[in-house]
Amino acid sequence: MKKLITGLMATAAILAVAAPGASAADWFPAPVQVWEPAFDMNSPRRDIDYPPLAKASKPWEICVSFPHMKDAYWLGVDYGVTEEAKRLGVKMQVVEAGGYTELNKQISQIEDCVAAGAQAVIIGAISADGLNNVISEVRAKNIPVIDVINGISSPEITAKSLVSFGEMGAKTGEYLAKLHPAGSGKVKVAWFPGPSGAGWVEAGNAGFIGAIEGSDIELVETKYGDTGKEVQAKLVEDTLEAHPDLAYVVGTAVTAEAAVPILRSRGLTDQVKVASYYFTPGVAQGLSRGQIVAAPTDSTVLQGRIAVDIAVRALEGETYEKHVGPALYVVNADNLKDFDASSTLAPDGFKPVFRVD
Repeated sequence: MKKLITGLMATAAILAVAAPGASAADWFPAPVQVWEPAFDMNSPRRDIDYPPLAKASKPWEICVSFPHMKDAYWLGVDYGVTEEAKRLGVKMQVVEAGGYTELNKQISQIEDCVAAGAQAVIIGAISADGLNNVISEVRAKNIPVIDVINGISSPEITAKSLVSFGEMGAKTGEYLAKLHPAGSGKVKVAWFPGPSGAGWVEAGNAGFIGAIEGSDIELVETKYGDTGKEVQAKLVEDTLEAHPDLAYVVGTAVTAEAAVPILRSRGLTDQVKVASYYFTPGVAQGLSRGQIVAAPTDSTVLQGRIAVDIAVRALEGETYEKHVGPALYVVNADNLKDFDASSTLAPDGFKPVFRVD
């Protein structure tokens, strides 16, 4: 019980960093990386401190399209985009398609947004390629389109506010590879990269696989699935049945969150460790309790804020970075106390916001 209380106190402290009270201006200047040439994740990067606009010149109407808001990751992005809309003084409509199987719904929602008068569109894409036609239609109307978080292959987008999910996967893989170098003894790992076909998942998968090459990590299972907790829990349970000697469950933040209570109920907490390749409040809680060993942060809230700033800059004819994302780093038990939660997590108790006027 003492350990549980200590963990809860640590989590509360983490989330308190993100709680309202600090000025909205406190998020900048933010350390980011700029890819040049843009739109190629293999391009060289330069480090800058990101300086957003002080205010928009008029209340532009911006549409934001998300794959879903079923987990705290996208809740963080929602917090970022809506808070930045308020700070800049623009209007915003947020829509969510309901899951990674709902590509046609996302396309329809974007079309409806534009028909309703959206002057810029920010898209967290369900599919890297599946939105290219609707993006062409939107860009033909001279409406800026900003790719946020997930990645879109269309060369017609205005800008990207995102990081390399390949690098996110790689950072988790590198962390585990250092713990289990060649010759240290084989450990069996199951990998849950997320929904098949999503650009961020394919990138994260490639990054993770590449990073563990040459180590003593034995990848015994790779299972794809939607980032709903029920789906991920079923995948984890099936994998544990098939591999009773598993050493790690590694994957999406939802996978990690789902795995913790499953392992506890099966008495496997000491045998099977858990790692994520991105960050949520549940991951923060797991880290603070010693239930999750590591996760890189992509500063989700900042990605959302920067996407809105770029959209406004494009609308106002201001200069903007075409391809920018926060610098990545891995959070574990050693540096958790120094982690700035406000860059990544919505405040505790934050509810989805769909409209800013």
